[in-house]
Amino acid sequence: MFEKAPSPGPLADPPMWDAMIADPAMPLEPAVARMVTDDQRQWTRTWLYPVLRPVSRVLALVIVALKRLTPVRWTAHRLMDRLCLWFLRRFVSPLAVELLIRHFVIETNLLNFIVRNTATGIEPVALRPVDLAGLGDRAVIEHDINVYEVLTALDMTPNGPLDYSDLDMPPLDPEPHRFRLLRLDIQTALCLMNLPFAACLTPDEYRRAVHSMRFDDSILSILAEITGDPTFLRWQNGDLSIRADSNTDVPHAVYRHAVVCEYAHARLVRIAARQGTSQSICPVPDSSVPLASITRQER
Repeated sequence: MFEKAPSPGPLADPPMWDAMIADPAMPLEPAVARMVTDDQRQWTRTWLYPVLRPVSRVLALVIVALKRLTPVRWTAHRLMDRLCLWFLRRFVSPLAVELLIRHFVIETNLLNFIVRNTATGIEPVALRPVDLAGLGDRAVIEHDINVYEVLTALDMTPNGPLDYSDLDMPPLDPEPHRFRLLRLDIQTALCLMNLPFAACLTPDEYRRAVHSMRFDDSILSILAEITGDPTFLRWQNGDLSIRADSNTDVPHAVYRHAVVCEYAHARLVRIAARQGTSQSICPVPDSSVPLASITRQER
């Protein structure tokens, strides 16, 4: 007589989201990672993003190509800011908006860590928005230019004992109580925001902005050299900053860029905490959504 097979245990159907949060190779705190999975579990990420991702990529390439064929080079920076702020206030979830604001602060913190701990000799980066309005007034353009200015002026000569100060995260206001017609996740929102960027910037400005993300590997190498910690090198993607790419999946690249910055920042905070010299990151409110892990190839 055959015995009945034992019922499958709890590991027969392991929850994907719990595994992502518990991944020991991910440097983010579990509470922060759990907030990120909430953003990724939105229905817009499941149903809209797979459709909008290729559409956005094709339309952006068409827009840039048409602008290159136009003899007059024109920009509309103020219009771009207004469109993006209107879109974020009406169609993007507060979680995703806070994620965007947070990224600007995170990248500024990384650049200033490099500036403080090398003989670079330039003023610290000042771009640290704390609310949604702070993403206007050419903040997106300034955000990219800051990377170029720091790397251009960089002098890797050590500047005394390592300074881990100013790695804090100020309270952020994504305007959670504002009425929204739709609450898009961050990746779907990036697909749509890429289009006004391509339309309102000159082709060279757009290309410069996209190429700035190719310096992620360089920044990770610089952080590894300054701190003596090779962990930063784990998150390199193999991109060559010397090579300009004319066919980039911009929304995917932006998301991965933000993830890399989050990982590097979390690692710096952890190193600083061990040394007892850090201003630690403020506790994350319930509405916060920092970036989380992402595979190199999305499904």
